[in-house]
Amino acid sequence: MSEVYVYITLPGTTQAVTAGRFEHEIDRNGVPVGRFVYGRRYRDRPDAVEIDPVELRLGRAQFETVRLNGIFGALRDAGPDHWGRRVIEKHAGVGALGEIDYLLHSPDDRAGALGFGLGVDPPAPIREFNKTWDLEKLQALADALIADQAPRDAAAVEELLLLGTSMGGARPKVVVEHDDALWLAKFNRPDDRWNMARVEHATLMLARRCGLQAADSQVVTVGGKDVLLVRRFDRERIEDGYARARMVSALTLLETDETPDGRARWSYIILAETLRRIGERPREDAHELFRRMVFNALISNTDDHPRNHAAIAPGRGWRLAPAYDLTPTPSISEDRRDLAMACGSQGRFANAGNLLSECGRFLLSDDQARAIVDEIESVTSAEWYATSRSAGVSEANCEAVRTAYGYPGFRR
Repeated sequence: MSEVYVYITLPGTTQAVTAGRFEHEIDRNGVPVGRFVYGRRYRDRPDAVEIDPVELRLGRAQFETVRLNGIFGALRDAGPDHWGRRVIEKHAGVGALGEIDYLLHSPDDRAGALGFGLGVDPPAPIREFNKTWDLEKLQALADALIADQAPRDAAAVEELLLLGTSMGGARPKVVVEHDDALWLAKFNRPDDRWNMARVEHATLMLARRCGLQAADSQVVTVGGKDVLLVRRFDRERIEDGYARARMVSALTLLETDETPDGRARWSYIILAETLRRIGERPREDAHELFRRMVFNALISNTDDHPRNHAAIAPGRGWRLAPAYDLTPTPSISEDRRDLAMACGSQGRFANAGNLLSECGRFLLSDDQARAIVDEIESVTSAEWYATSRSAGVSEANCEAVRTAYGYPGFRR
């Protein structure tokens, strides 16, 4: 059995406190089991908050799970993503590590408000961040790591790349401090089919024009290469540092995983009802999630899986996080396209009729829902190209992604 202490930075503060202890073991049947215990002193604090609103609520002291290889969803959300795991493995000089190892080796500035360590008391927070002028060096190291040619200098890898966050997929990334805020810097990959930095920036701009609450973004060019900066919405600058918002993925909110059986719960409808149950602004979040679902259908975003949706808690209450990781997916199919999550009575079918079929569960009338679909369809059709060009997407790249925006089958 291995164990780790779990720390949390409480709302409005910059200093972590110890929330509890997590234990992980393989039981006699070979099944990974995780157990979490809130500390008594933490539970007695008047300002204590729950780690997440579905699995690790404060009403109980002890919890157990076998999902996600015995890792509670909120803890896994605070751990490294695919890219982060690859960096950690390179740093360690070995292949796959245990889940506790990934938690311990993940960066202090991970997504959300949690931290992990072997000591009862949390370490002092890290105050240093990469700067935008470091990006050329960071891009070169990321390229080398992708090509499996990264230097064996473990200190360099740790210094430059472990300041990344979780919940971001396989794209190389780091955190940088820029304009007195923290940003997630996402690099293009040598094998990208188009300039992903500018295309994603344009898509976030288009989302905002469609009335979505989307993360702020900008593109900087360093050493002749474009880098996408996405402002972190789980951090807020305060007098003595950065306050941290708790953050959990929709995968955690849906109490599921990425197995074939678990995917049966990948659903916008279930997510909307979960947010209505646990959120502090249920009607606003339900409407926002419906808009996001429609937008994803109209840009053919097939990467809208539950790790690309999240809830945050800057204070005590939870709310739907701004949209992030929005990317169009060109397709030759004109009759049917699917989302990653169920969006109506016909499952994942990205069709207007299917999107409208369960609108009542998003607290919308039929007329309200139809108006939203019409509005977003009109804006995406009329403005995607101009928005892309204004964001610096080349004519060739616009042509490459053109088929993602709307398709005949959407209205059939």
